[in-house]
Amino acid sequence: MVLGIIVGILLTLRLAKRAGISEESIFTSAFCIVIFGLIGARLVHVLDNLDLYRDDPASIFAFWEGGLAWYGGLVGGFLGGAVYARVGKLSLARLADSVAPGVILGLAIGRVGCTINGDVSGTSTSLPWGIAYTHPDSYPVSWGLSGVSLHPVAIYEIILCLAIFASLWWLRGRLKPDGSLLLIMVAMYSFGRFFLSWLRFEEVEAAVLGPLHQAHIISLVLFIVAVALLLYRKVGWAKGEVEE
Repeated sequence: MVLGIIVGILLTLRLAKRAGISEESIFTSAFCIVIFGLIGARLVHVLDNLDLYRDDPASIFAFWEGGLAWYGGLVGGFLGGAVYARVGKLSLARLADSVAPGVILGLAIGRVGCTINGDVSGTSTSLPWGIAYTHPDSYPVSWGLSGVSLHPVAIYEIILCLAIFASLWWLRGRLKPDGSLLLIMVAMYSFGRFFLSWLRFEEVEAAVLGPLHQAHIISLVLFIVAVALLLYRKVGWAKGEVEE
């Protein structure tokens, strides 16, 4: 996760320079985005697992033991960036486009850690690329899945994130108005994540609305919001109602 954050910041520095945003602004905004992102990621995880933390509230602050929800981190990070953009009098849309490629690449790197410890494991599979965990400290073993061949959902997500990153890299500088790159990233990720969630073991086991898990619902909401905003801003820009 730390490596993903570092790579994301370095990439953002490169893109921000082309957008006319200073290095000082990027470092400060990165601090806000990371802090708000971690808080949001932890908060959503805790709310989704209240039964685990109700009897041991102190463990809520044990970040090092795992338990960070990506969607919570995304929303929290966006709020952190928005707060800094407001205080620093920066264009939030331009900042968002500079950050988007680094965020999705950083997530791909972070999922390597998820592959190692198995905290994003899939349902059982007979496919030849299934992964079986036997280490006593891995998540699948604690779920009673020791030695069971599972869908490598974290690897699927790495592939998804790299495909999104490649798309954003090709589209950078080609889209108007500013902010479109971030909205495309959110739309593409939430679309892919909706389908990958059907294969995630912990999500299949914790449905909240019929067969849908919390991640399914959040994915649908974010996809609809991102596409709607993208179309709204695109039409507004064409009419001269939205600034570049």
